[in-house]
Amino acid sequence: MRNKRSRKNRELTRRDFIKTSAVAGAVLASGTNRIFAAGSDKIRVGLIGCGGQGTRDIVSCVKSSPGVEIVAMGDLFEDRLQQSLDKFRKDVPAAVKVARNKRFVGFDAYKRVLQTDVHMVLLTAPPHWRAEHFRAAVEAGKHVFMEKPGGVDPKGIRSVIQTAEFAKRKRLSVVAGTQRRHSKKYQETIRRIHDGQIGKIVAAQGYWNGSDMLGYWKYWEKTDRLYGMEWQCRSWPWFTWTSGDHIVEQHVHNLDVLNWAIQAHPVQCMGMGGRAVRDLGNIYDHFAVEYEYPNGVRVSSMCRQITGSTDRIAERVVGTKGVADVDLGIITGERPFKYEGSDPDHYIQEMADLIRSIRDGSPINEGKQMAESTMNAIMGRMSAYTGRALKWDWAMNASKLDLSPGKYEFGDLPVRPVSVPGKTPLI
Repeated sequence: MRNKRSRKNRELTRRDFIKTSAVAGAVLASGTNRIFAAGSDKIRVGLIGCGGQGTRDIVSCVKSSPGVEIVAMGDLFEDRLQQSLDKFRKDVPAAVKVARNKRFVGFDAYKRVLQTDVHMVLLTAPPHWRAEHFRAAVEAGKHVFMEKPGGVDPKGIRSVIQTAEFAKRKRLSVVAGTQRRHSKKYQETIRRIHDGQIGKIVAAQGYWNGSDMLGYWKYWEKTDRLYGMEWQCRSWPWFTWTSGDHIVEQHVHNLDVLNWAIQAHPVQCMGMGGRAVRDLGNIYDHFAVEYEYPNGVRVSSMCRQITGSTDRIAERVVGTKGVADVDLGIITGERPFKYEGSDPDHYIQEMADLIRSIRDGSPINEGKQMAESTMNAIMGRMSAYTGRALKWDWAMNASKLDLSPGKYEFGDLPVRPVSVPGKTPLI
């Protein structure tokens, strides 16, 4: 079939193709499989959300593949945008092509980035904005990298799943920041689980027990100038509406690996948690959740942000014939295995895979799987906050929880109270 293409399709230039792809993704549907020559063509990238993670992601993107240019940036705050730009100029100076008229600030900055001629965008604003930014990016015909998590409430997750399906129809690539999926060590270990090397899965455990992150966040202290909406947006990890709490923002990595290994999402959960030492914001500092998956598989989940406690960040899957410590790339039991190959930087590899998919005209789409893994975390948080057990189908389809503020503007914004199990309602 490839030899029977029309002369017009064969003569389609690489530059024309990627321009068309960025506008609508329609040309990809024509069946063209290879449109770039050894990565020689430029891919223009826009950054939406210029915090620390977004800045690191852009540097990884540039380092992952030749021909990547940073051409547009948007953030809620001008100083964050400038700090990010300064970092790019230091670390990847040849890739920085951001003209002054393509640096946008404010709540609508993402819209203006999407109006530029970028081919793909990185969505790295705080998680509250993920669903809105993702929908707008796909409607604008842009390929997408979006950081984890996929949102902070069921309303946002439903939106992300719908948008991921829309992106699939438009043949746009979507890669998520659950970078363990791009690790060779993880891939080989999970493949063996799926091949039955540990037998039938009967249980699993996931952990993100680490230190408090306050020391990394300089905006926590309020001042006469810094308060309300601005204060909460700058200090976003410490508020549920902006971050989803650390079970959602951080532990989603481990929960994603467990969904991947089990090849399903939970059917119900019951969780608990609280604030043992934390006295900032309205998030918890520890959670423990039991998830039940299909076929009666029980999964234990722990996450904690308390300095001075034992750290453990890991995923473990138990089968009838062995145990897989997925984070270590080790299987013990009847058919032991230890991964000893190379394992390139996952942050760079996920970007390389995304860029390759765009250049090859073979879109990949991780939107739904990331949204479902985020929903694991959200329903675990909802259970812990309320003290109620709940089912996946209810949380995904019936919950009306929407953590959005009443309006998006700087000024007063009361901090919502810390949730109390047995008193906080299940919505």
